[in-house]
Amino acid sequence: MNPALDRLQSYPFQKLDALLKGVAPDARLAPIALHIGEPKHPTPEFIRRALADNLAGLAQYPSTLGAEGLRVAIAEWLQRRYGLTRIDAKTQVIPVNGSREALFAFAQAVVDRTRSEPTVVMPNPFYQIYEGAALLAGATPQYLNTLPGRAFALDFEQLPDAVWRRTQLVYVCSPGNPTGRVMSLQEWQQLFALSDRHGFVIAADECYSEIYFDEARPPLGALQAAQQCGRSGYPRLVVFSSLSKRSNVPGMRSGFVAGDAEILQRFLLYRTYHGCAMSPPIHAASIAAWRDEAHVVENRRLYREKFAAATTILRDVTEIATPEAAFYLWLDTQRDDTGFARDLYRQCNISVLPGSFLAREARGVNPGRNFVRIALVAPTADCTEAARRIAAFLRSHQAVTEPS
Repeated sequence: MNPALDRLQSYPFQKLDALLKGVAPDARLAPIALHIGEPKHPTPEFIRRALADNLAGLAQYPSTLGAEGLRVAIAEWLQRRYGLTRIDAKTQVIPVNGSREALFAFAQAVVDRTRSEPTVVMPNPFYQIYEGAALLAGATPQYLNTLPGRAFALDFEQLPDAVWRRTQLVYVCSPGNPTGRVMSLQEWQQLFALSDRHGFVIAADECYSEIYFDEARPPLGALQAAQQCGRSGYPRLVVFSSLSKRSNVPGMRSGFVAGDAEILQRFLLYRTYHGCAMSPPIHAASIAAWRDEAHVVENRRLYREKFAAATTILRDVTEIATPEAAFYLWLDTQRDDTGFARDLYRQCNISVLPGSFLAREARGVNPGRNFVRIALVAPTADCTEAARRIAAFLRSHQAVTEPS
Protein backbone atom coordinates (compact mmCIF):
# COMPACT_ATOMS: atom_id res chain seq x y z
CA MET A 1 0.00 0.00 0.00
CA ASN A 2 1.05 3.60 -0.56
CA PRO A 3 2.90 4.57 2.66
CA ALA A 4 1.59 8.14 2.30
CA LEU A 5 -1.83 6.80 3.36
CA ASP A 6 -0.43 6.48 6.88
CA ARG A 7 0.11 10.26 6.93
CA LEU A 8 -3.56 11.06 6.36
CA GLN A 9 -5.56 12.16 9.37
CA SER A 10 -9.14 11.12 9.97
CA TYR A 11 -11.59 13.37 8.17
CA PRO A 12 -13.11 16.10 10.42
CA PHE A 13 -16.53 14.45 10.44
CA GLN A 14 -14.99 11.15 11.56
CA LYS A 15 -13.28 13.04 14.37
CA LEU A 16 -16.61 14.60 15.29
CA ASP A 17 -18.29 11.18 15.37
CA ALA A 18 -15.58 9.97 17.76
CA LEU A 19 -15.90 13.11 19.91
CA LEU A 20 -19.67 12.69 20.28
CA LYS A 21 -19.65 8.91 20.71
CA GLY A 22 -21.46 7.97 23.90
CA VAL A 23 -22.80 11.51 24.44
CA ALA A 24 -26.57 11.45 24.98
CA PRO A 25 -28.23 14.68 23.73
CA ASP A 26 -31.34 16.12 25.37
CA ALA A 27 -34.09 14.00 23.80
CA ARG A 28 -36.67 16.71 24.48
CA LEU A 29 -35.04 18.85 21.78
CA ALA A 30 -35.23 18.07 18.07
CA PRO A 31 -31.75 17.50 16.61
CA ILE A 32 -30.30 20.26 14.42
CA ALA A 33 -27.24 19.37 12.31
CA LEU A 34 -25.04 22.39 11.54
CA HIS A 35 -21.69 20.62 11.28
CA ILE A 36 -21.53 19.79 7.58
CA GLY A 37 -21.61 22.23 4.67
CA GLU A 38 -24.21 20.36 2.64
CA PRO A 39 -26.78 22.61 0.92
CA LYS A 40 -30.32 21.80 2.01
CA HIS A 41 -32.35 24.10 -0.24
CA PRO A 42 -34.48 22.25 -2.83
CA THR A 43 -32.91 21.54 -6.22
CA PRO A 44 -34.64 23.76 -8.80
CA GLU A 45 -37.26 21.91 -10.81
CA PHE A 46 -35.86 23.00 -14.19
CA ILE A 47 -32.51 21.33 -13.36
CA ARG A 48 -34.24 18.11 -12.30
CA ARG A 49 -36.27 18.20 -15.51
CA ALA A 50 -33.18 18.72 -17.69
CA LEU A 51 -31.55 15.73 -16.02
CA ALA A 52 -34.60 13.49 -16.49
CA ASP A 53 -35.15 14.58 -20.10
CA ASN A 54 -31.63 13.53 -21.07
CA LEU A 55 -31.38 10.06 -19.56
CA ALA A 56 -30.93 8.63 -23.06
CA GLY A 57 -27.36 9.90 -22.75
CA LEU A 58 -26.63 7.01 -20.40
CA ALA A 59 -26.31 4.83 -23.51
CA GLN A 60 -23.05 6.51 -24.57
CA TYR A 61 -19.57 6.97 -23.15
CA PRO A 62 -18.90 10.54 -22.00
CA SER A 63 -16.05 12.71 -23.23
CA THR A 64 -13.26 13.57 -20.78
CA LEU A 65 -13.08 17.08 -22.24
CA GLY A 66 -16.83 17.49 -21.82
CA ALA A 67 -19.53 18.46 -24.28
CA GLU A 68 -18.87 21.63 -26.24
CA GLY A 69 -22.24 23.05 -25.19
CA LEU A 70 -21.32 22.77 -21.52
CA ARG A 71 -17.89 24.31 -21.98
CA VAL A 72 -19.45 27.21 -23.87
CA ALA A 73 -22.11 27.70 -21.16
CA ILE A 74 -19.40 27.79 -18.48
CA ALA A 75 -17.21 30.20 -20.48
CA GLU A 76 -20.16 32.52 -21.06
CA TRP A 77 -21.06 32.41 -17.36
CA LEU A 78 -17.47 33.27 -16.38
CA GLN A 79 -17.51 36.24 -18.76
CA ARG A 80 -20.84 37.50 -17.39
CA ARG A 81 -20.03 36.89 -13.73
CA TYR A 82 -16.51 38.31 -13.66
CA GLY A 83 -16.50 40.70 -16.60
CA LEU A 84 -13.79 38.69 -18.34
CA THR A 85 -12.84 39.97 -21.78
CA ARG A 86 -12.62 36.44 -23.10
CA ILE A 87 -12.18 32.87 -22.00
CA ASP A 88 -11.70 30.16 -24.62
CA ALA A 89 -14.21 27.33 -24.14
CA LYS A 90 -11.99 25.01 -26.20
CA THR A 91 -8.74 25.41 -24.27
CA GLN A 92 -9.44 27.17 -20.97
CA VAL A 93 -12.41 25.24 -19.54
CA ILE A 94 -12.83 21.59 -18.51
CA PRO A 95 -16.00 20.28 -16.82
CA VAL A 96 -15.28 18.10 -13.76
CA ASN A 97 -17.24 15.89 -11.38
CA GLY A 98 -17.43 18.50 -8.65
CA SER A 99 -14.61 20.70 -7.40
CA ARG A 100 -13.54 18.20 -4.72
CA GLU A 101 -12.54 15.53 -7.25
CA ALA A 102 -10.62 18.02 -9.35
CA LEU A 103 -8.89 19.72 -6.41
CA PHE A 104 -7.52 16.35 -5.33
CA ALA A 105 -6.54 15.18 -8.81
CA PHE A 106 -4.84 18.48 -9.65
CA ALA A 107 -2.04 17.98 -7.13
CA GLN A 108 -1.33 14.54 -8.56
CA ALA A 109 -0.87 16.12 -12.00
CA VAL A 110 1.09 19.21 -10.89
CA VAL A 111 3.56 17.98 -8.26
CA ASP A 112 6.96 16.92 -9.61
CA ARG A 113 8.24 14.28 -7.19
CA THR A 114 11.70 14.29 -8.79
CA ARG A 115 12.42 17.77 -7.45
CA SER A 116 13.91 18.18 -3.99
CA GLU A 117 11.35 18.55 -1.18
CA PRO A 118 8.25 19.31 -3.26
CA THR A 119 5.99 21.60 -1.24
CA VAL A 120 2.29 22.51 -1.38
CA VAL A 121 1.11 25.63 0.49
CA MET A 122 -2.44 26.03 1.80
CA PRO A 123 -4.42 28.25 4.19
CA ASN A 124 -4.89 27.09 7.76
CA PRO A 125 -7.74 26.22 8.60
CA PHE A 126 -8.37 24.55 5.26
CA TYR A 127 -10.51 22.17 3.22
CA GLN A 128 -8.99 18.81 4.11
CA ILE A 129 -8.73 17.70 0.47
CA TYR A 130 -5.80 20.10 0.00
CA GLU A 131 -3.67 18.33 2.59
CA GLY A 132 -4.61 14.82 1.48
CA ALA A 133 -3.90 15.68 -2.14
CA ALA A 134 -0.48 17.10 -1.24
CA LEU A 135 0.53 14.10 0.88
CA LEU A 136 -0.57 11.52 -1.69
CA ALA A 137 1.25 13.45 -4.40
CA GLY A 138 4.46 13.04 -2.40
CA ALA A 139 4.66 16.67 -1.29
CA THR A 140 5.04 18.34 2.11
CA PRO A 141 2.16 20.61 3.18
CA GLN A 142 3.01 24.07 4.48
CA TYR A 143 0.36 26.14 6.23
CA LEU A 144 -0.52 29.84 6.22
CA ASN A 145 -2.34 30.60 9.47
CA THR A 146 -5.37 32.84 9.00
CA LEU A 147 -5.88 34.65 12.30
CA PRO A 148 -8.51 37.02 13.71
CA GLY A 149 -5.87 39.67 14.40
CA ARG A 150 -5.38 40.02 10.64
CA ALA A 151 -9.10 39.66 9.82
CA PHE A 152 -8.27 36.12 8.61
CA ALA A 153 -6.23 37.42 5.68
CA LEU A 154 -3.43 35.38 4.14
CA ASP A 155 -0.01 36.46 5.37
CA PHE A 156 2.50 35.24 2.80
CA GLU A 157 5.43 36.45 4.90
CA GLN A 158 4.74 33.67 7.42
CA LEU A 159 6.78 31.35 5.20
CA PRO A 160 10.49 31.98 4.54
CA ASP A 161 11.88 32.34 1.05
CA ALA A 162 13.45 28.88 1.31
CA VAL A 163 9.95 27.35 1.51
CA TRP A 164 8.60 29.42 -1.36
CA ARG A 165 11.55 28.34 -3.55
CA ARG A 166 10.52 24.68 -3.33
CA THR A 167 6.77 25.35 -3.53
CA GLN A 168 5.10 23.85 -6.60
CA LEU A 169 1.41 24.41 -5.83
CA VAL A 170 -0.57 26.84 -3.68
CA TYR A 171 -4.19 26.20 -2.75
CA VAL A 172 -6.29 29.23 -1.86
CA CYS A 173 -10.00 29.37 -1.04
CA SER A 174 -11.94 32.57 -1.62
CA PRO A 175 -14.55 33.00 -0.25
CA GLY A 176 -12.87 31.07 2.49
CA ASN A 177 -13.88 27.95 4.35
CA PRO A 178 -14.53 28.39 7.29
CA THR A 179 -14.23 32.18 7.68
CA GLY A 180 -16.07 33.37 4.57
CA ARG A 181 -13.34 35.93 3.90
CA VAL A 182 -12.83 37.14 0.32
CA MET A 183 -9.28 37.75 -0.92
CA SER A 184 -8.57 41.35 -1.89
CA LEU A 185 -6.94 42.46 -5.12
CA GLN A 186 -3.82 43.38 -3.13
CA GLU A 187 -3.56 39.82 -1.80
CA TRP A 188 -3.91 38.46 -5.32
CA GLN A 189 -1.18 40.82 -6.52
CA GLN A 190 1.14 39.54 -3.78
CA LEU A 191 0.38 35.92 -4.65
CA PHE A 192 0.84 36.49 -8.38
CA ALA A 193 4.21 38.14 -7.70
CA LEU A 194 5.31 35.12 -5.66
CA SER A 195 4.14 32.79 -8.43
CA ASP A 196 6.12 34.77 -11.00
CA ARG A 197 9.22 34.66 -8.82
CA HIS A 198 9.10 30.97 -7.90
CA GLY A 199 7.09 29.40 -10.72
CA PHE A 200 4.42 27.65 -8.66
CA VAL A 201 0.86 26.98 -9.82
CA ILE A 202 -2.14 28.53 -8.03
CA ALA A 203 -5.26 26.42 -7.46
CA ALA A 204 -8.10 28.82 -6.58
CA ASP A 205 -11.04 27.08 -4.91
CA GLU A 206 -14.15 29.19 -5.55
CA CYS A 207 -16.93 26.77 -4.65
CA TYR A 208 -18.57 29.40 -2.39
CA SER A 209 -18.31 32.27 -4.88
CA GLU A 210 -22.08 32.55 -5.41
CA ILE A 211 -23.12 32.58 -1.75
CA TYR A 212 -22.83 36.24 -0.73
CA PHE A 213 -25.05 38.83 0.90
CA ASP A 214 -24.84 42.06 -1.12
CA GLU A 215 -26.19 41.66 -4.64
CA ALA A 216 -24.29 44.79 -5.68
CA ARG A 217 -20.92 43.44 -4.49
CA PRO A 218 -20.21 39.89 -5.66
CA PRO A 219 -16.87 38.50 -4.45
CA LEU A 220 -13.76 39.15 -6.50
CA GLY A 221 -12.71 36.06 -8.46
CA ALA A 222 -9.20 34.82 -9.23
CA LEU A 223 -9.54 35.13 -13.03
CA GLN A 224 -11.06 38.57 -12.54
CA ALA A 225 -8.13 39.61 -10.35
CA ALA A 226 -5.67 38.28 -12.92
CA GLN A 227 -7.36 40.27 -15.68
CA GLN A 228 -7.31 43.43 -13.56
CA CYS A 229 -3.58 42.87 -13.04
CA GLY A 230 -3.02 42.56 -16.80
CA ARG A 231 -2.13 38.86 -16.66
CA SER A 232 -3.13 37.75 -20.14
CA GLY A 233 -3.88 34.04 -20.42
CA TYR A 234 -4.03 33.58 -16.62
CA PRO A 235 -0.45 32.26 -16.25
CA ARG A 236 -0.07 29.44 -13.69
CA LEU A 237 -3.62 30.04 -12.43
CA VAL A 238 -6.45 27.50 -12.42
CA VAL A 239 -9.87 28.15 -10.84
CA PHE A 240 -12.13 25.42 -9.44
CA SER A 241 -15.86 26.01 -9.18
CA SER A 242 -19.00 23.98 -8.64
CA LEU A 243 -22.77 23.93 -8.96
CA SER A 244 -23.22 22.19 -5.60
CA LYS A 245 -23.67 25.30 -3.45
CA ARG A 246 -24.68 27.70 -6.22
CA SER A 247 -27.56 25.58 -7.51
CA ASN A 248 -28.27 23.19 -4.60
CA VAL A 249 -27.18 20.07 -6.49
CA PRO A 250 -24.42 18.50 -4.35
CA GLY A 251 -25.46 15.03 -5.49
CA MET A 252 -25.01 15.94 -9.14
CA ARG A 253 -21.22 16.34 -8.71
CA SER A 254 -20.79 19.01 -11.37
CA GLY A 255 -18.18 21.74 -11.61
CA PHE A 256 -15.36 23.01 -13.77
CA VAL A 257 -11.75 24.07 -13.89
CA ALA A 258 -10.70 27.12 -15.90
CA GLY A 259 -7.59 29.17 -16.51
CA ASP A 260 -4.10 28.62 -17.92
CA ALA A 261 -4.60 26.71 -21.20
CA GLU A 262 -1.18 25.03 -21.11
CA ILE A 263 -1.72 23.65 -17.60
CA LEU A 264 -5.25 22.51 -18.48
CA GLN A 265 -3.93 20.67 -21.54
CA ARG A 266 -1.61 18.66 -19.28
CA PHE A 267 -4.34 18.18 -16.69
CA LEU A 268 -6.64 16.85 -19.43
CA LEU A 269 -3.99 14.26 -20.34
CA TYR A 270 -3.96 13.16 -16.70
CA ARG A 271 -7.75 12.98 -16.62
CA THR A 272 -7.97 10.74 -19.70
CA TYR A 273 -6.20 8.10 -17.62
CA HIS A 274 -7.94 9.04 -14.38
CA GLY A 275 -11.33 7.99 -15.78
CA CYS A 276 -13.47 10.83 -14.47
CA ALA A 277 -15.61 11.99 -17.40
CA MET A 278 -18.96 13.56 -16.59
CA SER A 279 -22.15 11.66 -17.46
CA PRO A 280 -24.10 13.09 -20.45
CA PRO A 281 -27.33 13.65 -18.47
CA ILE A 282 -25.29 15.66 -15.94
CA HIS A 283 -23.90 17.68 -18.87
CA ALA A 284 -27.42 18.64 -19.90
CA ALA A 285 -28.57 19.54 -16.39
CA SER A 286 -25.38 21.56 -15.83
CA ILE A 287 -25.91 23.59 -19.00
CA ALA A 288 -29.38 24.52 -17.76
CA ALA A 289 -28.00 25.50 -14.34
CA TRP A 290 -25.13 27.67 -15.59
CA ARG A 291 -27.47 29.55 -17.94
CA ASP A 292 -29.93 30.60 -15.23
CA GLU A 293 -29.31 33.18 -12.50
CA ALA A 294 -32.80 33.64 -11.06
CA HIS A 295 -32.56 30.52 -8.89
CA VAL A 296 -29.14 31.64 -7.61
CA VAL A 297 -30.50 35.04 -6.57
CA GLU A 298 -33.30 33.27 -4.69
CA ASN A 299 -30.75 30.96 -3.07
CA ARG A 300 -28.82 33.96 -1.75
CA ARG A 301 -32.05 35.50 -0.44
CA LEU A 302 -32.67 32.42 1.67
CA TYR A 303 -29.15 32.55 3.12
CA ARG A 304 -29.48 36.27 3.87
CA GLU A 305 -32.68 35.50 5.74
CA LYS A 306 -31.00 32.81 7.84
CA PHE A 307 -27.90 34.85 8.63
CA ALA A 308 -29.98 37.88 9.60
CA ALA A 309 -32.07 35.81 11.99
CA ALA A 310 -29.14 33.94 13.55
CA THR A 311 -26.78 36.88 13.97
CA THR A 312 -29.49 39.11 15.45
CA ILE A 313 -30.03 36.55 18.20
CA LEU A 314 -26.37 35.73 18.82
CA ARG A 315 -25.19 39.36 18.93
CA ASP A 316 -26.92 39.73 22.29
CA VAL A 317 -24.48 37.28 23.89
CA THR A 318 -21.29 37.24 21.80
CA GLU A 319 -19.37 39.09 19.11
CA ILE A 320 -20.57 37.74 15.79
CA ALA A 321 -20.79 39.20 12.32
CA THR A 322 -22.14 38.09 8.98
CA PRO A 323 -19.18 36.91 6.88
CA GLU A 324 -18.35 38.40 3.51
CA ALA A 325 -19.59 35.25 1.78
CA ALA A 326 -20.19 31.47 2.11
CA PHE A 327 -22.67 29.92 4.54
CA TYR A 328 -20.61 29.50 7.72
CA LEU A 329 -20.43 31.31 11.02
CA TRP A 330 -16.92 31.07 12.52
CA LEU A 331 -17.75 31.41 16.21
CA ASP A 332 -15.14 32.24 18.82
CA THR A 333 -15.96 29.88 21.70
CA GLN A 334 -13.69 31.55 24.27
CA ARG A 335 -12.91 28.04 25.48
CA ASP A 336 -11.79 24.63 24.21
CA ASP A 337 -13.64 24.07 20.95
CA THR A 338 -13.97 20.30 21.32
CA GLY A 339 -15.47 20.63 24.80
CA PHE A 340 -17.77 23.38 23.52
CA ALA A 341 -19.01 21.18 20.65
CA ARG A 342 -19.52 18.18 22.93
CA ASP A 343 -21.38 20.18 25.60
CA LEU A 344 -23.52 21.95 23.00
CA TYR A 345 -24.52 18.59 21.55
CA ARG A 346 -25.34 17.18 24.99
CA GLN A 347 -27.32 20.16 26.25
CA CYS A 348 -28.85 21.54 23.05
CA ASN A 349 -28.89 18.62 20.55
CA ILE A 350 -26.99 20.75 18.03
CA SER A 351 -23.95 19.47 16.15
CA VAL A 352 -21.24 21.93 15.09
CA LEU A 353 -17.68 21.29 13.92
CA PRO A 354 -14.71 22.09 16.20
CA GLY A 355 -12.36 24.48 14.42
CA SER A 356 -9.27 22.59 15.53
CA PHE A 357 -10.45 19.64 13.39
CA LEU A 358 -10.14 21.88 10.31
CA ALA A 359 -6.60 23.09 11.03
CA ARG A 360 -3.10 21.93 11.93
CA GLU A 361 -0.64 23.34 14.41
CA ALA A 362 1.83 25.56 12.58
CA ARG A 363 4.41 27.88 14.12
CA GLY A 364 3.12 27.04 17.58
CA VAL A 365 -0.58 27.67 16.99
CA ASN A 366 -3.63 25.81 15.73
CA PRO A 367 -5.66 28.71 14.27
CA GLY A 368 -8.89 26.72 14.49
CA ARG A 369 -8.61 26.14 18.21
CA ASN A 370 -11.32 27.82 20.32
CA PHE A 371 -13.54 28.29 17.26
CA VAL A 372 -16.42 26.23 15.91
CA ARG A 373 -17.81 26.22 12.38
CA ILE A 374 -21.59 26.57 12.16
CA ALA A 375 -23.08 25.76 8.75
CA LEU A 376 -26.35 27.66 8.30
CA VAL A 377 -27.69 25.19 5.76
CA ALA A 378 -30.79 23.96 7.58
CA PRO A 379 -34.19 25.63 7.00
CA THR A 380 -34.58 29.15 8.39
CA ALA A 381 -36.78 28.00 11.25
CA ASP A 382 -34.17 25.44 12.32
CA CYS A 383 -31.31 27.95 12.06
CA THR A 384 -33.31 30.44 14.14
CA GLU A 385 -34.11 27.82 16.77
CA ALA A 386 -30.45 26.73 16.81
CA ALA A 387 -29.36 30.33 17.36
CA ARG A 388 -31.76 30.64 20.32
CA ARG A 389 -30.39 27.45 21.89
CA ILE A 390 -26.78 28.49 21.30
CA ALA A 391 -27.47 31.93 22.81
CA ALA A 392 -29.00 30.31 25.91
CA PHE A 393 -26.05 27.90 26.09
CA LEU A 394 -23.57 30.80 25.94
CA ARG A 395 -25.48 32.73 28.63
CA SER A 396 -25.47 29.75 30.96
CA HIS A 397 -21.73 29.27 30.58
CA GLN A 398 -21.02 32.98 30.97
CA ALA A 399 -22.96 32.90 34.25
CA VAL A 400 -20.90 29.96 35.48
CA THR A 401 -17.55 31.56 34.63
CA GLU A 402 -18.30 35.06 35.92
CA PRO A 403 -16.62 35.79 39.28
CA SER A 404 -18.93 35.96 42.28
